[in-house]
Amino acid sequence: MGKRLAQQARGAGGPRYLAPSHRYFGKISYPKANDKIMRGEIIDIVDSVGHTEPLMVVKYENGDEALLPAPIGIKVGQVVFSGENAPLQPGAIMQLKNVPAGTPVCCIEKIPQNGPEFVRTSGGFALIVSKGSDFVEVKMPSKRMVKISSACRVMIGVIAGGGRTEKPWVKGGKKAIAMAARNKRFPLVSGVAQNSIDHKFGGSHRRSLGVHTSTKRGTPPGRKVGLLWPRRTGKR
Repeated sequence: MGKRLAQQARGAGGPRYLAPSHRYFGKISYPKANDKIMRGEIIDIVDSVGHTEPLMVVKYENGDEALLPAPIGIKVGQVVFSGENAPLQPGAIMQLKNVPAGTPVCCIEKIPQNGPEFVRTSGGFALIVSKGSDFVEVKMPSKRMVKISSACRVMIGVIAGGGRTEKPWVKGGKKAIAMAARNKRFPLVSGVAQNSIDHKFGGSHRRSLGVHTSTKRGTPPGRKVGLLWPRRTGKR
């Protein structure tokens, strides 16, 4: 009897691939939108299992509490602002249309009032390149240029914790513990090293594929491995 590939098992759901969100500190979110400038105080800086960056807990004067990635230079007791004409300083939340070009920003909304979705990892920041009447052009950390609605909110500054990916794990056990805390698969075994029952690239003692790595979009689920409907392959 056959067995599901890892890709199929993950899509079917179950405790093996379920994120332990009950152990996370909380959900990252902005305070309620307000045209007036709102004053907030950073009451704590915490570490969360499910996030790669330190998080700051901000309590605003209207009673709202927000959990947000901490920018560089932030400390407990510091005052931050949120609103249309908020001061341009790390931790300030404002709309893209009010941010000058060349300013590093993070925690960018995709849809206005929908909460931060882009640039939320440690050391991440985007740059405001140009501004129009309805859209602002932003240079993402991947160097890709994206047009975002000028009504979307962002946070000023560069997220703390940069250089995390440059630090070596040194031992496999340390990485295994860190991955287990977030219920991530580790170690990752290549397809050609697996048995034929576990992967379409597996079987025999050879390490050559023997089949095409490119997969069409309409391929059955059991064969959707390798390069999934790529735009191009090979060297540029």
